[in-house]
Amino acid sequence: MTLFKDFLSLVYPEVCKVCGKSLFKHERIVCMKCYHHLPRSRFWGDIDNPAAQVFWGRVPLNNVYTGFLYNKGNSIQQLVHSFKYRGFKDVGYFFGEELGKEICNMPRFEDLSYILPVPLHPKKHKKRGFNQSEIIAHGIARKTGTEVNANILYRRNFSSTQTKKSKYERWQNVENIFALKSNKKIEGKHVLLVDDVITTGATIEACANALFETPNVRVSVVAVGFTKG
Repeated sequence: MTLFKDFLSLVYPEVCKVCGKSLFKHERIVCMKCYHHLPRSRFWGDIDNPAAQVFWGRVPLNNVYTGFLYNKGNSIQQLVHSFKYRGFKDVGYFFGEELGKEICNMPRFEDLSYILPVPLHPKKHKKRGFNQSEIIAHGIARKTGTEVNANILYRRNFSSTQTKKSKYERWQNVENIFALKSNKKIEGKHVLLVDDVITTGATIEACANALFETPNVRVSVVAVGFTKG
């Protein structure tokens, strides 16, 4: 099998998803140069980081952490787009594993019971072929050992994409569209809600409001990127 993979790598060499250069054997998704230049958020020890401040006065989240800064034209936007719109799922697992490695070192994430991906509507899921948040969640689970449960929270109404909407339009677009199939598993538990990018926080807020219908649930949030909406 290894010989076959080596042969394929000669015929179809893997390339860095940022700069396009061929990857060395020990490199994955991005070359070492691009990896070291990824715009990390540096929010590690800051519980009141800018992404957390988005939700102040809106929903009482325990923790909010984003691994990278997502800005127009930067490498994180490039990677997220290759994942969501070109189907490079390995990028999603890469992001999840990077996030998982980081939150493993944060005591405030130690008692997580479940990882809950932000759900897609079945129509969107069928069209895209996968839920990007669920793939990120499984990447996180690889490093944390926490169970991913995609059957607790669901999207009951189809909504149009949030891209290019104003802050108010984003909030209006997702208001009351999420619900719980069952809340027994998460009653009194600490759950981790996972999304790809936090902009205005409207989607996370709508998910959290649905989760908070459960007694004594605590909700933390992790996302790949943060950008100011």
